[in-house]
Amino acid sequence: MPDVAQTFIPVGPAVTPVVWTVVRVEALLSAPFGDLIYQAQQIHRQHFAPNEVQLSTLLSIKTGGCPEDCGYCPQAARYHTGVANEALMSVDAVVEAARAAKHSGASRFCMGAAWRGPKQRDLDKVAKMVREVKALGLETCATLGMLKAGQAEQLKDAGLDYYNHNLDTDPALYGEIITTREQGDRLDTLQKVRTAGIHVCCGGIVGMGETRANRAALVVELANLDPYPESVPINNLVQVKGTPLHGTPELDPFEFVRTIAAARITMPRAMVRLSAGRESMSEETQALCFLAGANSIFYGEKLLTTPNPVADRDRILFDRLGIKPMELRKQGVGTG
Repeated sequence: MPDVAQTFIPVGPAVTPVVWTVVRVEALLSAPFGDLIYQAQQIHRQHFAPNEVQLSTLLSIKTGGCPEDCGYCPQAARYHTGVANEALMSVDAVVEAARAAKHSGASRFCMGAAWRGPKQRDLDKVAKMVREVKALGLETCATLGMLKAGQAEQLKDAGLDYYNHNLDTDPALYGEIITTREQGDRLDTLQKVRTAGIHVCCGGIVGMGETRANRAALVVELANLDPYPESVPINNLVQVKGTPLHGTPELDPFEFVRTIAAARITMPRAMVRLSAGRESMSEETQALCFLAGANSIFYGEKLLTTPNPVADRDRILFDRLGIKPMELRKQGVGTG
């Protein structure tokens, strides 16, 4: 393994772009904890205000009944998790939820649907949702599954700012988590999104029984996308009874923080989002994640179908840490 000091990249305006390797990122993840956090903080402060965090709200606009077999997902129709197959929400109901999210302090509103990919009749309705949520002055994001030719352009025309499509895990581990699609299918959708001119929100899930080398490989795949995603959600597995991954040994919280730091170092200008799993994290772990470079969270009491810390609890934690919500104009939609 290379010397850690050679793995860290310099801080300053003349940094040469880095092509990351698994060996190099694994060395980051293995570095002394204080050294790793220090490096992540330096890079974070170069590109972002150190004590601001973007608040996003995620709404499940179509819940349950998904035909995919993702081993982590309670919305898969084949698993018995108690999640019902519901119809697509009405445009009015989604806009009202977005209005409430903005009132609570969110500046980005994400709409998620449990589909393998949207049918055209459903995409027409989602495009209308995007237009009306955008009209409220919110950033818009959607996660609707795999897209067909022309669908990304339709979302772009509706005003969509970001499309979320996670790579989930290390390519070598992918087939053990999901068999109903290949990771290449995900990359194909990401290319459609890029070509349409929509910003990419793409990350993964840790705590699914992977090794540190697997986590390094996921970070490498994200960081070496050209360009890397503007928004990178890092999810800690939320174990739901009835899914194949229920009962997986839980990830060491320090390892999760290390993953956040590696994402910040390898993707310096990305919004690194502390995503699923916050409900079970201590406040101390969340504080370390912010110190490691996380500057975005999902805000509200639910993430699709799983619990999330209520807004009041987040506001109290922010007050204790001296963190302020990031204003929309400071997020710089489209700046990367």
